[in-house]
Amino acid sequence: MYPKELKKSLQKVEATREKRLGVLPKRMSAKERDEVLQQYHPDYKPEAKRKLKVGASKGAIVPHEVADLLEAYPAIRAKDIDLGKVDYETDLLIIGGGGAGTTAALYAYYNGVKPENILIATKLRHGDANTMMAQGGIQAADKPHDSPAIHYLDVIGGGHYANKPELVAKLVMDAPGIIHWHERLGVMYDKKATGEMITIHGGGTSRKRMHSAKDYTGMEIMRVIRDEARNIGINVLEFSPAIELITDSTGRVCGAVLFNMETEQYYVVRAKAVIMATGGFGRLHIQGFPTTNHYGATADGLVMAYHLGAVLRDMDSVQYHPTGVAYPEQIVGLLVTEKVRGLGGQPVNVDGEQFVHPLEPRDVEAAAVIRECYGRDKGVVTPTGMRGVWLDSPLIDIIHGEGTIERRLGAMFRMFKRFDIDMRYEPILVFPTLHYQNGGAEINEKGQVLSASGPIPGLFAAGEVSGGVHGKNRLMGNSLLDTQVFGKIAGESAAAYIKKVKVDKKLSLQHVDAYREELKKKKIKEERRAPMVIPDYREQKVLSRAIDIL
Repeated sequence: MYPKELKKSLQKVEATREKRLGVLPKRMSAKERDEVLQQYHPDYKPEAKRKLKVGASKGAIVPHEVADLLEAYPAIRAKDIDLGKVDYETDLLIIGGGGAGTTAALYAYYNGVKPENILIATKLRHGDANTMMAQGGIQAADKPHDSPAIHYLDVIGGGHYANKPELVAKLVMDAPGIIHWHERLGVMYDKKATGEMITIHGGGTSRKRMHSAKDYTGMEIMRVIRDEARNIGINVLEFSPAIELITDSTGRVCGAVLFNMETEQYYVVRAKAVIMATGGFGRLHIQGFPTTNHYGATADGLVMAYHLGAVLRDMDSVQYHPTGVAYPEQIVGLLVTEKVRGLGGQPVNVDGEQFVHPLEPRDVEAAAVIRECYGRDKGVVTPTGMRGVWLDSPLIDIIHGEGTIERRLGAMFRMFKRFDIDMRYEPILVFPTLHYQNGGAEINEKGQVLSASGPIPGLFAAGEVSGGVHGKNRLMGNSLLDTQVFGKIAGESAAAYIKKVKVDKKLSLQHVDAYREELKKKKIKEERRAPMVIPDYREQKVLSRAIDIL
C-alpha cells in the first residue's frame, strides 16, 4: 500500500491511463540522446572520476571508487604465503561460480579436460552471482525476421561505437547456438502453444530477439548449467575467494591464492591455466547509488588482473539501470526488469505524463528519468525524500490480457506483493540503480586477458569482469549472453592451452610486491587494501571495507 503522500499523483496516473494506451513518445534523435546524456547521466560528471596513478592503464579515467580500489595496497605480500606448500593441484582453475565460470567449466570438459582436473573456486556458494539475479532475458538472433548482422549493429550502436568489433562478432554469431545448447540441457524458455519461442524487444534493439524464462531467466539458466556441472563431477570449492593470482618463473599465470572465509586459511592452488569469472563492481556503490548486484560483486578480478599488468578498458562507463525500486525503502535499488517496459509498462511523471519512450537504450532512459526527477522537478517524492517516476505496470494486463503479469512477471509481482503493492492494479515507483560494469580487463576473441604487450599467458576471462564486448553501454539481454558466449570461448581456449603448456614448478608472487613498490613510489598512503572481498555496511566508507586478513 502506498502512503497518502503519493495518492494524489497515483490518481493522475490513473486518470491519464486511457489516453496514453497505445500511444508512445517518439524515440529521441541522436542529438537529443547526446544532450540528455551530457546533462544528466552520472557518467558525464567529470568530478566523479580521476586518472589512475599506477599500473598498466595509468592515466585512464575511472570512477573514484574504482581508483581507490586499484590504488590500494595488495592484501598479501609474497613473504606471507608459503608457495612451496600446494593445497590443490589442477589443470584448470576457474575463479567464480556464476554463469560465466560454470559455462567455462562445462566447455573445458566438452573439449577434453577431465572433470576431476577442473576446480571452480567461488566466493560464496556455487551460483551466488549476478547471473542468478538476471531477470529479463537473453538476446539471440535466431528467427527469420532477424540476423546476427542486425544484432551486431544494435550492440555496436548501443555501446556508442566503443566496443571491440571482433568481440561483438563472437557475441552475436555464437548466440543462436547458445540458445540451442540451453534447450538441449533443459532450460525452460517461454514458448507459444506451437512450441515457437516467445521473443520481445529490449531497450535499443531493432528486432524482437529477447528470449526469457518468465522473469527468472538468469536463475533458470544457472539452475540448469549448475546441475550439469555437478552431474559431470566438476569440483567446486565454496566460500574461498581468490586474493591474488600466481605466476611461474616464466611469467605464466599458474594458479591463485585463495582465502577460506570459514577457517581464515590461505590455500595455494597450482593450475596450468586460470579463468577469471569474478563478475563486476556493483557493491562499490559508484557515486553512492544503490545497486541490483549480489553481495560479492566487489571487483576482485579487476584488482588481481591489474596487479599482474592487465589493461583495463571502458572503465569510465557505468551502467545505471533506469528502473530500480524507489519505494518501498526495504528494497530500494533492486531491479525492476526491463521486461516490464518491454511488455508495455510506461514511465510517467508525477502528473501522469509520458516523458520518454519506454525502450530507449538504458543510459538514455536512465538519464531521462534523472532529468524528470531533478531537472524538471516532475519526480514523485516519497516520505523519506527518495525521488522516482511511476512505471505504469497495470497497462500490461490491459494490453496483453488479464493474468499476463502473474504469468510472465512472477518475480516482480511477488517482490511488490510482499509489501501490499499489487502491480496489476497499481503502478510501481522506480529510479536508476547501479547495475553493470560496462568495461573491465581487456580480452581478445579467444578470451585471453591482455597486457600492454599482448596476451597474458595462462590467464583467460569471461563475463562482467572482462572489457571490450559492450563498449560504453550494454543492451538488455547481452549480459547473460556474454556470460554464456565468452564462458564457452574461455573454456575452449583454456582447454586448448592446457594441452600444450608445461608449468614451471617454481611459483611466484613477485608481481604483487612489485605493485606495492609502484604504489610507494607514487607516495600513495597505505590506508586501504584490495581486493575488498566482502563489503561492510557498518557505517564505514565503502573503500575501507576490505577483509583484514594480514
